[in-house]
Amino acid sequence: MAAFAPPPGTADIFPAEAGEWRFLENTAAKVFASYGYGELRTPVFEYTEVFQRGLGGETEVVQKEMYTFEDRGGRSLTLRPEGTAGVMRALTNTDVANGSEQRVFYYGPMFRGERPSAGRRRQFHQIGVENVGRCAALIDAECIAMLHNFLLAAGITGATFTINTRGVAADRVPAEAFLREYFSKHIDAMCPDCKNRLERNIWRILDCKQECCQPIIDNAPSYIDSFSDESKSYFAEVKAALTRLNVPFKVSSRLVRGLDYYVHTVFEVTHPAIGEQIAIAGGGRYELFLPGEKKPIPGVGFATGVERLLMVRDALQAPAVSGDRCDCCLIGLGAAARLENLVLADTLRKAGKNVALELEDRSFKAQMRFANRSLAPLAVIRGESEMEKQIAIVKNMADGSQIEIPEAGLTDYLLENI
Repeated sequence: MAAFAPPPGTADIFPAEAGEWRFLENTAAKVFASYGYGELRTPVFEYTEVFQRGLGGETEVVQKEMYTFEDRGGRSLTLRPEGTAGVMRALTNTDVANGSEQRVFYYGPMFRGERPSAGRRRQFHQIGVENVGRCAALIDAECIAMLHNFLLAAGITGATFTINTRGVAADRVPAEAFLREYFSKHIDAMCPDCKNRLERNIWRILDCKQECCQPIIDNAPSYIDSFSDESKSYFAEVKAALTRLNVPFKVSSRLVRGLDYYVHTVFEVTHPAIGEQIAIAGGGRYELFLPGEKKPIPGVGFATGVERLLMVRDALQAPAVSGDRCDCCLIGLGAAARLENLVLADTLRKAGKNVALELEDRSFKAQMRFANRSLAPLAVIRGESEMEKQIAIVKNMADGSQIEIPEAGLTDYLLENI
């Protein structure tokens, strides 16, 4: 039968590698819970206006990358391209608009119609957090420190943390005028995308990766000089807190992030093992207008790409994380032995043990190959002879040694030794 590959930009995750995914998810849940975050699960698709309103109609995600379709009632729906907008929509059902603090984390698939490449898929997976309802520089610093601690707990060392400030909404107009005056003098030498960004979203010029644009961007004057004293003071407090928390970072005025909702602190994490052009995590402080609300709701958060974290772990040769470990394998020769193995497996499983067993009528040699593939440390062997003697043979799969255990004490022996 011909093999069918998944659609471009997607991938199947088989049991052998699913353990790595679960390790990252479990590590995230443990670290984030220590900071008071609880898990939130939202739908994988939302009404399209959730993302248009939340991310900004002029962002490249909304303009080019969303998977949008209509339901039977003619409403426009979109597969989520990121996590924050859906989380904020969900939090409209809480009292977050009245200033209560909500700390949540999430993980799951996201969807963007990008050109597939290393570490970039059309269905990709993120682990993220959102701290919504309050605004303070120390909350921003705590969020970045939490990301730093999560990466360390996940076995990822040597990451580069880059931070910057976007100021507040009132800083945008003078800053954009400042940037437009400079880039308009050089725009003829820049790439086609930057020529479009000059009028549509000038901040995205700073994030351009095209070689022809790099010297021009590098020589741009600091727009932060046009920010208010309040914005500068806020950023200074974030930097001082990170220093006290021993989180290494560098500041880059080129870091702006691509979405319109960011204010104040923005940050990005890269790792030299996979290249400084590929972010493994990023986020920042934001303000979003929720449906029915007249003032924006503040929040800070980040998302990290699971596929990219796995790339870094692989490059660092981090200790492998296996899938669910098999505690023992039951081998039965004959109908009576297979039935007794099924009963024994049920008892062990109810006690929390992972058991593999062969329930078809197969040869001893075939069943031993199955036991080897299961990677179980012990194999329990029962055939007609063993059934008559009311014993079982327990084989150590590492050294090949084996012992006979009376049937009456077999369950207790296994519970004590696996």
